[in-house]
Amino acid sequence: MAANTELAAQVEQRVIQLCGEFKQGITYQIIQNDMPTLKLAQIVDVINKLLATVVYKIIEECGTQGIWAREIRSRSNLHLNTVEKVLRKLESKKLIKSFNPVSAPKKKTYLLYNLDPDRSLTGGAWYSDQHFDSEFVDILNQQCWRFLEQRSVRARQGTGGPIVVRTASFVASKEVLKHISELGITKVQLSIEDIETILETLVFDGKVERSMASEGVEGVKLYRAVTSFLPTPSLMCIPCGVCPLIKECDDVGNVTPVKCRYMKEWVDSQW
Repeated sequence: MAANTELAAQVEQRVIQLCGEFKQGITYQIIQNDMPTLKLAQIVDVINKLLATVVYKIIEECGTQGIWAREIRSRSNLHLNTVEKVLRKLESKKLIKSFNPVSAPKKKTYLLYNLDPDRSLTGGAWYSDQHFDSEFVDILNQQCWRFLEQRSVRARQGTGGPIVVRTASFVASKEVLKHISELGITKVQLSIEDIETILETLVFDGKVERSMASEGVEGVKLYRAVTSFLPTPSLMCIPCGVCPLIKECDDVGNVTPVKCRYMKEWVDSQW
C-alpha cells in the first residue's frame, strides 16, 4: 500500500513537471510516452486528482467571498465542462459547497464546505431565502424604538435635573441587542452591527438621536428616543401595536394579555 502511495506521488510530480514543459497543455499520449509502464486507469486517477487539487486551491484562495465556475475556468485555463465536473465531485465529497449571492441570485458561487459566505453576499440578517425580509426589519425597528422610549420614560420619572435625565435616557447599542435577543423574536444571530443598522434608520427618521461615549480606545455608540414636544397619548404606547405575536394573541393559551409581561409593564407605568 505504501509503495502504491509513493508511486502515485511520483507520477503526480512527473505530470506536474510535464505541464511545465508543455505550456500548451499535455495529453494522455504525452504522459504515456513519458511513462509507458502506466496503465490508463492510473493516468486517469492522477489527472483527476490534480484537477481537483487545482480547483480546490483556487476556491480556497477566495475565502468567504467565493468564486463562480467561469472565474475558476479563467484562472485554471481548464475547459468549463471539466471545471463543472470537478466541482460536482468536490461537492459530493463535501469539500466545497455552493450558494447564490443576493446581488446575483442566478450566479452559483463556490466556497470551502467549512466556511460561511460573507454577509455582504448573503444579505446578512435582513434576507430570508434570498429575499429582503421587510416584515422582520419593521418588527426590529419597532421593538428597538419601544425599548428606547421605555428607557426615556423611566429616566424622566426618576430624580435629577435635565442633564441627569438626558444621560440616563441614552442606551448603548449592546444593551439594545441584549434586549432584542431576550425577546426571542428571531432565530437569526444578530450582531452589534445589525442592531446599529436598525438604530441608524431610526436616527434618520428623527425618532432617535445618537451620541458617543468613550470606552477604552474606541468610542461606543449610544442612542435615545427623541422626546416629543407633545406628550404621547397613553393609548399610543400600548405594546400590542408592535408585538410580533399579535396575530397569535387570544384570551386562552400561552399568548394572552394576562400573561404578557409587556402589557403588565405598560399598565404599571400608567399608575
